[in-house]
Amino acid sequence: METNNVQSLLEAIRDSEVIENRIDLLSQLRDSNIVNKSDLVLLAECLVSFWEDSACMPQGMLNKSILHITRKYADMNISICLSHFLALGVKVSVWCGKNLLIEESLDENFVFQIIMEASNFFSSTWSVLLSSNTFSEQELLCTVESFILEQLRLTTVLISGIKRVSFIASDILKLVQVVLDSSVKLCKAYSAEVKWGLMCNLYELGTIAASGGGSLVTILNISWKGVVSLLQLGNGTLADKVSIGDIILTLLSLATASLRSVAGAWSSMGEKTLDVAESKRTFMPIKFYLINAVRICSQYPSQALRLFKEVTLCVLMISTFGTSLTKESYLKAASTTLAEFLEPTSFLLLLNLLNSAELKHEAKLPILDWLFTDETCSGTEGISSVGSFEKISLDEIFTVECESMPCSKVLRLGRFVLFLSLLRSSPYLREEVVLGISKKLGCFLELLMKEDVYSSVLVLHIPVINGSGAMAELAWKPMFPYVVHTLKTFMTVAAATAAWTEVELFLFTNFFHPHFLCWEIVIELWCFFIQNAETQMVDDIFDGLCSLFKSVATTASSLAPSSALRRMARSLCVLLMGRSQFLVDHFYNSVACDGKSQLSSIMLAALFTEGFPMNLLSDDLRKLAIQRVTTDFCVLVENDAITETSLSSSLSHSGLAVCALSALLPSVQTSGFDIGVKNFSRVLKFMLAVMHGYRSSNSSSYKEHYSKLLSQTLEIISNTKHLYASDNIVQVVLELKTLFLEGPSASDIWLHQCKPALASFLAGLCHMEIVESDDCMTTSAIWELYHLLLREHHWALVHLALTSFGYFAARTTCNQLWRFVPSDAALSLDTETGKEANEERFMTELKAVHMFRTLAIKSILYWSAVQHVLEQHIILRNLLRSFSAGDAMKSDDEKGRLTVAINHPSCCNHRKKQFLFGESALPAAAS
Repeated sequence: METNNVQSLLEAIRDSEVIENRIDLLSQLRDSNIVNKSDLVLLAECLVSFWEDSACMPQGMLNKSILHITRKYADMNISICLSHFLALGVKVSVWCGKNLLIEESLDENFVFQIIMEASNFFSSTWSVLLSSNTFSEQELLCTVESFILEQLRLTTVLISGIKRVSFIASDILKLVQVVLDSSVKLCKAYSAEVKWGLMCNLYELGTIAASGGGSLVTILNISWKGVVSLLQLGNGTLADKVSIGDIILTLLSLATASLRSVAGAWSSMGEKTLDVAESKRTFMPIKFYLINAVRICSQYPSQALRLFKEVTLCVLMISTFGTSLTKESYLKAASTTLAEFLEPTSFLLLLNLLNSAELKHEAKLPILDWLFTDETCSGTEGISSVGSFEKISLDEIFTVECESMPCSKVLRLGRFVLFLSLLRSSPYLREEVVLGISKKLGCFLELLMKEDVYSSVLVLHIPVINGSGAMAELAWKPMFPYVVHTLKTFMTVAAATAAWTEVELFLFTNFFHPHFLCWEIVIELWCFFIQNAETQMVDDIFDGLCSLFKSVATTASSLAPSSALRRMARSLCVLLMGRSQFLVDHFYNSVACDGKSQLSSIMLAALFTEGFPMNLLSDDLRKLAIQRVTTDFCVLVENDAITETSLSSSLSHSGLAVCALSALLPSVQTSGFDIGVKNFSRVLKFMLAVMHGYRSSNSSSYKEHYSKLLSQTLEIISNTKHLYASDNIVQVVLELKTLFLEGPSASDIWLHQCKPALASFLAGLCHMEIVESDDCMTTSAIWELYHLLLREHHWALVHLALTSFGYFAARTTCNQLWRFVPSDAALSLDTETGKEANEERFMTELKAVHMFRTLAIKSILYWSAVQHVLEQHIILRNLLRSFSAGDAMKSDDEKGRLTVAINHPSCCNHRKKQFLFGESALPAAAS
């Protein structure tokens, strides 16, 4: 079309006041073919002025016609009139956004049609913008910025109301994607000219998209990646224009809100097993939020430091959530996925703050103090609300407020696991951070003392990632060994830094730690330290420990298991394991150097009781040690009687001699131990004197001392099988029956504590000739004593009684073994009611227990014999019920012999970690 015709049409449109006429003229203009560049510029300029901001339908139709014209020329080179098209784009964006927000405006469908018409125009305009090299004119630059901001505002409105436009949602999302992609690319090229409003709109759009579900994941990715990209431009010049803290907090809140929703859904779905694919889909957007938060915190550590409370709360929640998932088998896949996807990323939030070179050491200290405060670790609030037996709901984890985080019991286990992660990361931490962590090791043990923590450490398996990058592998590991290994890793790192002083102080301070598991860990660390230390340092350490041991031991010391003397001895015996013969000899000589002094005897008795490694002593010194203990005991039993005066305490000469020998015997059975044949009867007479003394004593303190002597003497007899051949053994058995079953003392608590030793003694009766007759008082006494033990309901005594009876049954010449088992034996009772007795149930349980024990010690048992005896036992019991006593005696030939081939449990000659690893050092007779 000629230039004059174009200009005349444009003037006619401008002069017309009737909307319909203007629309017709615009249609004519659309049908024309403009090729002249000057005409195209004039057209673009007029279209901007023709656009109506009114929300009435006629003006809307006019605007639609304008968009039809722009679509025709969109494919042409509009760079020559870019400023006009940008100005039109600003007007179109404002009009669309306003009419979407106003409820009582144009017909909604018509507005959507306008938006779809405008989308092609917007896309063409963005394409030209991206292809332009520079914007030198300030006026054009301002127009570009206005266009970008209005486009972002429009996309925000569109995404907010995406459900209203569901029928064109795919087209809308394409448009929004173009706008976001183009905005970010353009701003990267011209970051110096970008205003803070662009960042705010991207931030707002990312927040809105986060609540839109999976359909907006593309928008979510582009908007937040745009925010991060813009923040990384210009060396942080935008930090002064936008609130970095608000952006970080938003990302953290999006992550925790998503996790709260997930936790609520999983808590209410029952025990439905989750698969790995579903878990990954669930955690993927959460990881996206965390990754972006990590990037921003790394770029702006000073701003992130101001939010360290919120950051640590988020990390702590994820740590607690992950640990809670490990407690449920049906959530194992979710736990594995979280350990791979979320925990490493969330931990980086904390790690980057602590390891930042831009932050001063003093600025980082509050982070560790906030995580591991005295209130956090040693609070006295108890365990009432969250204990090891009270299950925490998953969604409860994400209800903790920031200010209540230090004293939150819900997050306690997660806090412990987070501490482990810091210890494990120590090789990659700065030296001052390692020093700060070393000062918090006391808090680590305080956390471990909490019931919900140490019970979890003992039973849980947790997912652990080994290696990094492509070589990373995830494996499930028991938590306790992982804790010990992690602490050893930290010790290795700290050894080369100033933190080693704090580690040494930690080791010495907690040498007497009262909590069993904390003590186990501290001693493991001591062993690791001594194993890797130089020889001279090890010698100096043991000299110092020996001096400390002597200072702890006094004539007023107690040999009770919880006493400082016993605890010190227990630790020393563990540390001496595996040391050189020279060192062990030197230590023993240091303790026994005072000859037969009372203090020396006290220390040796404590060491022997705790399993002093006699096998590591040189042959000559071991013989001297055994001879010393044996001589003291023989001198004691040569006396005709013992008195209450001689038992004024457990550390009397009598108490020490018996205690030392009973503790030493299990480890010296093949080391030349011999009390002499002439002392056999004296030992048993001593035993009788102890029992008589117990019955005649009216003082509870004296009864306590007598009961300890009784237990220790029973152990001595059970480990010296030749004593069972003595004539006095019969009187001992009868006195034991009287003591444990008759008279007022039978129910004493002190006698109850002697039952483990009684079980050992009864097992050794297999070496004694037993007459199987109701008229034999000795045999009846043995039956009744076994009945006493087998009726016990405590799990430990049940185990001891079964072990004792199994050993006895496998070796005795008795045929009527059913007489040793009472009809109401503990394992005969119904497990649910505890009332209904069943003989078959007892034998089944006996078989199961001994089969388990056999597998544990890798022995070969002949359980077909047990099954045979089981059948005969039931038959014989039924016969006894149906026949008279006289008739029942005629069935002796039918009573089979129990041939359970159960190896006697050898007494441990070294310290056992019974509770941790399931081993049981059970008292029983020596083979």
